[in-house]
Amino acid sequence: MFFDAHNHLHDDWLVPHRPQALADLATAGVRAVVVNGTCEADWPEVAQLCAAHRTAPVRLLPSFGLHPWDVGNRSPDWQAHLVAQLDADPSAFVGEIGLDRWILDHARPDDARLDGLRRAPLDEQIEAFRWQLALAAERQRPASVHCLEAFGAVYDTLRASPRPAGGFLLHAYGGPAEMVPAFAKLGAYFSFNGAFLDPRKDRLHALYRTIPDERLLVETDAPAMRLPADREGFAPFPTSDGALANHPANVATTYAALAALRGVSVESLAASVAENFGRLFGPV
Repeated sequence: MFFDAHNHLHDDWLVPHRPQALADLATAGVRAVVVNGTCEADWPEVAQLCAAHRTAPVRLLPSFGLHPWDVGNRSPDWQAHLVAQLDADPSAFVGEIGLDRWILDHARPDDARLDGLRRAPLDEQIEAFRWQLALAAERQRPASVHCLEAFGAVYDTLRASPRPAGGFLLHAYGGPAEMVPAFAKLGAYFSFNGAFLDPRKDRLHALYRTIPDERLLVETDAPAMRLPADREGFAPFPTSDGALANHPANVATTYAALAALRGVSVESLAASVAENFGRLFGPV
């Protein structure tokens, strides 16, 4: 039984393929996935999708948050909207939230993924991140945290802020191995993403051999973060703009690859990840 700790199944790229994606998830043995909203506009979509799939064969679990890419375009009432979304679903999580220096320092001005987005400076991102962490702590909801090129700032913010007692996820963690113990002490879990199977990412291969068993999760971030083409168990979905979308059922392929990387059986890895998923997100 497999679990996807972080994806975006509501995304426009996956809408026309959703029936096939759900069928393939069930065939692959996936029990539950966490579907992350990232902005006020998509929170209702996440809520509607997950409400329709709360039971077997594949449970979709909602999470609502303001992503750092969307902080610059938030409405004046975004906090009230997020509180209302969580009030409407006492089982929902908080996420995707976090910090991102990449969009400030290294993203190209013409990057199509950032079209129409005001790139909020880091202090503005920290303010939104801190408020959402406090909300997650107050409601005792686990949080899913995004971080690109801002691991020191994320650590400092987490350490200085209220945090959910049950922990939080550092999704697709790609930070320094040296920070893992300190993050874990604050309550972090770390999710391995299939995109890390790229042979050029040998630093991450070494990192994920050392993540403690009790802190390890698996994710796809679908439709983003495709696996290397020769490692995809499920072919990517075509999109209307000519791109290729990561298939959510590749979480099963990612489990197999991570098990090989760590030198354990898929069954052993799946058992420990299932326990961690239940500890962080609750029984499913």
